[in-house]
Amino acid sequence: MGKKATPRDLRDNEARAVLHAVRTSPRKLNLVAESIRGLKVSTALSELAFSRRRIAKDVRKTLQSAIANAENNNNLDVDRLVVAEATVGRGLVMKRFRAQARGRGHPLEKPFSNLTLIVREQEESA
Repeated sequence: MGKKATPRDLRDNEARAVLHAVRTSPRKLNLVAESIRGLKVSTALSELAFSRRRIAKDVRKTLQSAIANAENNNNLDVDRLVVAEATVGRGLVMKRFRAQARGRGHPLEKPFSNLTLIVREQEESA
């Protein structure tokens, strides 16, 4: 019997990859995501390869995963793919304390974040 299939929330010319619980703040991750929004995937990959930010390596892996999903699952042309959306969300926050003078403690927050990349195949522009 089983449950009913959920309808696909992406169009036929789109593919998605999600990165959960990445150990950086959403604010820092959004700076990297902002740099690749709207770019062709080849340009975005080279942008991430030469980025000086630590998290760019994980974003690059996620973009390569989205490209592979587009190619293998949806039979899309890799050369016409564009980064349509790059959304960053807030994940859990680990709360810790750091010891201070006179027996006191100050709170530390160690945030996690989530990244969703959607690549879309562009139409041929003649």
